[in-house]
Amino acid sequence: MIWLLKELARSHSVEFYAFCLMHNHVHLLCSFRKDNLYDAMRDLFARYAMRFNEKYERRGHLFGGPYRQAACLDEAYVVAASLYIHLNPVKAGLAQDPSKYRWSSCRLYGHRRSGRESFVDPGLVLSLLSLDARVARERYRVLLTKGLEVDMRPATEDRKAVESFLSGLGRKVPLLRSWFRERGEIGGRWAKILDQSDYWEDRIVALAKEGLSRRPETRAALRHAIEQLIARGYKREEIANRLGVSRKTLYNLLRH
Repeated sequence: MIWLLKELARSHSVEFYAFCLMHNHVHLLCSFRKDNLYDAMRDLFARYAMRFNEKYERRGHLFGGPYRQAACLDEAYVVAASLYIHLNPVKAGLAQDPSKYRWSSCRLYGHRRSGRESFVDPGLVLSLLSLDARVARERYRVLLTKGLEVDMRPATEDRKAVESFLSGLGRKVPLLRSWFRERGEIGGRWAKILDQSDYWEDRIVALAKEGLSRRPETRAALRHAIEQLIARGYKREEIANRLGVSRKTLYNLLRH
């Protein structure tokens, strides 16, 4: 799987920031320089299944269902997602120290850059904690340690698992708010999300109160927020009910 991820980074222009291989699933934090998410995931899992079936002389489907995706709506979610990914083995009882788990990118976050290249770049996540690399690594270590004390819901069962984890982490690390505020205007948004896990749902309601107006900027912002909630697994009917509009109105908004 790691070899295939390396190949994917090259062949499909994927930027990887964190990963963790578990016994029956994999977590990936990545971005795409091309509009090819579907093709990339299809190729990754099809090639893995083909190799697995060949090695173990089996046939048929390997995976129980399609992959699930969640869009990182803001910088706080990026940091929380990486921590959630790296803490998975500990929460599952596969390791006592996340940095000692062999099949994840966690140890890259605790070491200075070496001459050895990796297909995983921890720099983006760390830079969101501090522009000083040493300080960023130390803060990430603190968050990992404190994250062990936070309840982690399974992402496959709870679409707000990462937001819930971030809120709990904020209570365990009060300084987290001040770290975020060091980032200037971004910090205010981060601090708000720490206290409000339903920030984006509230944002949609606020936009809707401006009216499903004809102002292009308002409709574009509302459409973007809706698309992100859909990417996280919310059903269109749920979003329409939250907005107080019909599903037809929601479909029309997304189409234009």
